[in-house]
Amino acid sequence: MRERRGGLARYVVAATLARSADGGAVVAIVLLATAGGAPGWVAGLLGAAITAPHLAGPFLARRLDTARDGRTVIAVACLVHGVTLAAAVLVYPVVWAAAVLLIVSGLAGPLLTGGISSRLPAIAGPERHRQRRAQGWDVATYGISGTVGPTIVAAVSAWASPTVAALILAGATVLAAALVRVLPYAPPAAEADEVPRPVRTLGIMLAIGPLRRTLYLTVTVALAVAALPITAVASTGRLGVDPAAAGLLTAGYGLGGLLASAAIMVRPLPGDADRAMTVLATTVASAMILVAVTERFWWALAAYTMAGICNSFFFAATLAARSEYAPAAARGQVFVWIGALKIAANSAGTALAGAIVAAALYLPLTLAAASILLAVAASGLEQRRRRSR
Repeated sequence: MRERRGGLARYVVAATLARSADGGAVVAIVLLATAGGAPGWVAGLLGAAITAPHLAGPFLARRLDTARDGRTVIAVACLVHGVTLAAAVLVYPVVWAAAVLLIVSGLAGPLLTGGISSRLPAIAGPERHRQRRAQGWDVATYGISGTVGPTIVAAVSAWASPTVAALILAGATVLAAALVRVLPYAPPAAEADEVPRPVRTLGIMLAIGPLRRTLYLTVTVALAVAALPITAVASTGRLGVDPAAAGLLTAGYGLGGLLASAAIMVRPLPGDADRAMTVLATTVASAMILVAVTERFWWALAAYTMAGICNSFFFAATLAARSEYAPAAARGQVFVWIGALKIAANSAGTALAGAIVAAALYLPLTLAAASILLAVAASGLEQRRRRSR
């Protein structure tokens, strides 16, 4: 029991450090380019160089399931991410060299997010109650790192420079690598030749009902909630507040996520994760509709906070589903597949919301909520058919 608690504590610190570096790196790179007077296309190119390779994560994740010690795979990924990030900012303004190094850094990114999460079941133990409580901590690491990484970059960039900020992030991943290596050991779940290839793993996910629903609900919700920060910036005029107040709205969303993760630590999600995902996705859509119809700032802040709460509960349910329904021989790949597609959906949602928010302020939120409800309807229909057989 004491070993598990110690392992969870090390896990939380390692995951927070690694994910803060992964989330803050793109901010540091963009600031590095813009502070040096580079044109916007250079900043965009370098930002894409470190984010786009996340899509290749599923094709690298098989090693998590075939390695004799998955901790080594993740620790090496942390080191690769940190070393190449540091090298990229040091060789800048040689843009082509920085871009190549950032691509390598980005390829390691999925192992710092979904890859680390795949270690959690072994740390928490086989009891579902303990696993779900640990998943509350995992949700918290995502919420904290999504705030801490960019905040550290902004603060250090103002105090020193974006280069120093990026080097601090690189150092954080090196420390994360050391902590990952001392997590509790878990033997591989299957022989290497029994572990499916990446495309086969995706086919397995689509064939297993709960995993299929996890996949399309996760992607749809990620695509939808990406509209929230865009709407926060665009809606300040209607709400009658200064544009800087958009930061309070997004902070409320982040605070809601942390409150939800704390609640899950105290009282883990009960019942079937498959059903919970469907119900909780509905609450996310409801919160987004609440944001769209609110015309007073403080009510809007409450609505954003509620959206953060609902989304974190939903995220915890998806982590439980990945853990409980994934085949043991492909668990690492399942975590990374869903994580990579979630990142891609979030990026696409941000771009889509930015493109249409000028046409109608709350059109992105309306379309986002509708897309979630359609996915919920599909999930509910699938589950009813399964029960009727």
